Amino acid sequence: MPESSYPNFAGKHAGEAMFTAADFVAYLRRAGVRDDTPAPGGVVLCYQRSLYDYVLRSEGLKPSRAGLPVALPSTGGRIGLLGQFGIGAPAATGALEELAALGTTAVVSVGTAGSLQRDLKPGDMVLCEAAIRDEGVSHHYLPPARLATAPAALTAALDTAMTQAGLAFRTGTSWTIDTPYRETLEEVRHYQAEGVLCVEMEAAGLFAVAEVRGLQLASALVISDSLAELVWSTSFHSPEVASGLAGLYQAAVAALLALLAHA
Repeated sequence: MPESSYPNFAGKHAGEAMFTAADFVAYLRRAGVRDDTPAPGGVVLCYQRSLYDYVLRSEGLKPSRAGLPVALPSTGGRIGLLGQFGIGAPAATGALEELAALGTTAVVSVGTAGSLQRDLKPGDMVLCEAAIRDEGVSHHYLPPARLATAPAALTAALDTAMTQAGLAFRTGTSWTIDTPYRETLEEVRHYQAEGVLCVEMEAAGLFAVAEVRGLQLASALVISDSLAELVWSTSFHSPEVASGLAGLYQAAVAALLALLAHA
């Protein structure tokens, strides 16, 4: 086992797991923590508390128990919302694995990202086609490679939904990293020159799990801060970001409904 390999056991993506999300869900049911209610066929993953609260208010709902999606009455329960599970690839992919074990087949991740390009401003939107694998999760699911790629069908459906909603957006590659406090100047300059649009913490891991589990998944992002001028500028709580997240959420629901209708 060479010291330079990552993960420590090269080729581990092909190994058999000791236990799965389905095993964990079965344990929770035996323990009386969860019932046999399946998850909705489509789910929106939501990281920002402000968006989560906005959707619950608009749907007349209360928060669900941790780890469970709330079914949206406006969709006849076909689509759910899952929030308050944490941020970053480990939290998001854990949630995704459990959703898949509960019967969900299609997921849209709606979050925020830091801009790497000067023409991407707070409130602007990015549809992520691929993500640089600079996090840990994807390497435990897929062979070594630079990129994880978004599943095509739901990404195309989200593109259509965003276009039909009149949302302006860019389509391209994101840089996924686990450690926001270790985004270095050298890396930002490098990815900026390559044309990478933004940096975030989940997409590569989500794309990897979706590929392995046979899920449809799309990732769309609102620019909430910027590294493009090689200094960090923030707009997390701006009206532009809040409006962008609400617009992306509506497009995500429309995309999921369209995909499930043709499944």
